[in-house]
Amino acid sequence: MTADRPDPQPPFDAGRFRPAPLGGRGHLVETERFAGAVDPRQSAAEFLASLPDFLGVRNLKGLAQAVARAPRTLWGLGGHVVKVGLGPLLNDLASRGFAHGFVMNGAAAIHDSEVALQGSTSEDVGGGLFEGTYGTADETGTLFAAAAERAGREGIGFGTALGRELLDRDPPNKELSVLCHAAQHDIPVTVHVAIGTDTVHMHPACDGAALGAATHGDFLRLAALVEGLDDGVYINVGSAVILPEVFLKAVAMVHNARAHEGEAATLRLTTGNLDMLRHYRPRVNVLERPAQQGYDIAGQHEYVLPLLRLAILEAAVDIEA
Repeated sequence: MTADRPDPQPPFDAGRFRPAPLGGRGHLVETERFAGAVDPRQSAAEFLASLPDFLGVRNLKGLAQAVARAPRTLWGLGGHVVKVGLGPLLNDLASRGFAHGFVMNGAAAIHDSEVALQGSTSEDVGGGLFEGTYGTADETGTLFAAAAERAGREGIGFGTALGRELLDRDPPNKELSVLCHAAQHDIPVTVHVAIGTDTVHMHPACDGAALGAATHGDFLRLAALVEGLDDGVYINVGSAVILPEVFLKAVAMVHNARAHEGEAATLRLTTGNLDMLRHYRPRVNVLERPAQQGYDIAGQHEYVLPLLRLAILEAAVDIEA
């Protein structure tokens, strides 16, 4: 008879558990940090102050305060950042002294160039792939080939050469272009490509040797920019692989040189990563390994970057006050 056999595992005696008063406990959430309901007619500063003071908002405001206080800030840009129309905001930040250089992958440079030249960009890859039309834009391919050749001929960076080539063509939308704005105001721009990853590499005028030399030169220029970033900020916006890898190697070059020259001090960096999804390389190569403080902000670029810009401007006002 199984009824006479003891339970092989008696339950835990809940009477041993001792409750404690709610008020005596430590808390991670307080009502003082809750959101406020602002009127649509209130100011941007009032809107920012109304946001709940938790998690993503804290990261947003923390990064904004770091940028507002930093002597220098570099912005790394993936392609999506440019093609959703954020170039004018980045130019504005540069004009206000909150962007001292831009670091682009090939896609960002392509979209920015096409915006300047045509006022439109981003093709239907799926449709054009099977029709044989994908990546065939002649003006874009010709521009990049000319810029790579110019970089070598004049001894200038690839990003700088792209900006000057664009300005020579007097494009109708140059005020919307990061490359053009940077070239007009002598703001450093570096462009980093892996050959074969961008449509312009398919163009008959593309010279792999010139392209490789140009982008390698920009890698060395980035290392120089990073060396001048002590107590500064680097923000990776929308690049999941190339720019996080390039940035980490630039940091490594600076640390190696300093170590062999008797300067043991490492770079003091604050970093940020803005993207729609959280990826491995931005997390470890931007936020964790090289930084004293890293801010991770997830969301669509088209509303996160405008919010960050407002937060930077508001933080700067507070600092001046």
